Amino acid sequence: MTVTATRAPERRTEEKPTLRERRPGRFLILAGLLVLLLLMVAPLLVVAVNAVKSPADYAAGGPLSLPDHLYWRGIVDFWNRVDFGLKLWNSFITSLVVAVLGVILSVFNAYALGIGRVRGRIWFLVFFLVANLLPQEVLVYPLYYLSKQLGLYDSLFSIIIIFTVVQSAFGTYLLTSVYTEFPKELLEAAAIDGAGRWRALWRVVVPVSRPTLAVLFTFFFIWTWNEFFLPLIFLISNDNQTVPVALGVLQGDRMMDATTTSASALIGIIPAMVFFLIFQRTLTRGIAAGAIK
Repeated sequence: MTVTATRAPERRTEEKPTLRERRPGRFLILAGLLVLLLLMVAPLLVVAVNAVKSPADYAAGGPLSLPDHLYWRGIVDFWNRVDFGLKLWNSFITSLVVAVLGVILSVFNAYALGIGRVRGRIWFLVFFLVANLLPQEVLVYPLYYLSKQLGLYDSLFSIIIIFTVVQSAFGTYLLTSVYTEFPKELLEAAAIDGAGRWRALWRVVVPVSRPTLAVLFTFFFIWTWNEFFLPLIFLISNDNQTVPVALGVLQGDRMMDATTTSASALIGIIPAMVFFLIFQRTLTRGIAAGAIK
């Protein structure tokens, strides 16, 4: 008796198409984004290279050549010439206070308009929207005259007050749209537990909207740090100037060579970049949470 072994039919494994074959347009998009990234990073790299380049190397090879050795004197001279440590502190404390106060004021306004449903809320929102659209040039003379009358001219307090109001106008408009869709069940549960409006704000509304508040805080800090026009007008003394004002005034004097100018630009942008990198994850989470909602 012979036993014949039956062979199992061979399974043909179909080759799966590669990602490149399935989505050819995706690689074109990634290539285009890579080109845009290089175009954005290239000026920063040129500034960084020229910041550590000696004037002799710059004169011999131009702005695109690599330095023979690292030259730190331009950065040190600029730091000492403008007392950059003081300017850095002025920008940091102004941006921090404006960001904190702007977020708090935005929360109060949006809580009243979005959840409190005050009368005439539409007109309030229109007012905040128009306030966001006004150019700073329109506000210069009234704010200048008012600061003179109150004795706040050439003071960091004037800049803090102005930008707190300006940033909170945008924050109010944004948060009101968020709080309008706030879950009523959470507020009703808090009311059943005996929480009043004030306690519901800090125990329910603020924790739930924390990602959005983190995004606002990051934006307010960076926007205030980069402000130039109003601080240039309201901060005339050297001890009260912020980083952008110090850079603009010193470059306007035409007392710096190309390498020192690059050093000033590099030093001026590094703090904002470091702050953004520190809060990058918070910013990403806040935007993602807003998209999911």
